[in-house]
Amino acid sequence: MAKFDVTTRSKNGQWVNEVEGANELSRSFGSRIEAISEGSEFAHTHGSRHAIEDAEPSGGITDGGAPGEAPIIVGDKPHRQDSLPETTDENGFPLENPSGG
Repeated sequence: MAKFDVTTRSKNGQWVNEVEGANELSRSFGSRIEAISEGSEFAHTHGSRHAIEDAEPSGGITDGGAPGEAPIIVGDKPHRQDSLPETTDENGFPLENPSGG
C-alpha cells in the first residue's frame, strides 16, 4: 500500500479507517456506512486508494484484550484476586465508603 491509502475494516466492534503511513489520520466510526463514506472522501481528496474489508458483525464493542481472553460482560463482576476492599456492589454501584473511614 502507498502512503495515504485507506483501509476500512471492522476492529474491536467499531468500523475504522486506517491510513497507511499516517496513523494520526486514522479514525473510528459508529457505522460501516459512515466509515466507507469518509474513507472514500479521504482517498479522493488525497489521490489515494480506498479498500474495504468486509467482516461478520460481532454484536458488541470489545476492548481488544489478550487473545483467547473472554471479554467482561456488562453486569458481571469479576472476583478480586488481591487484598484490596471491594469498591462496588454486585450491581456495579459504588459502596458508601469502601476504605472504612
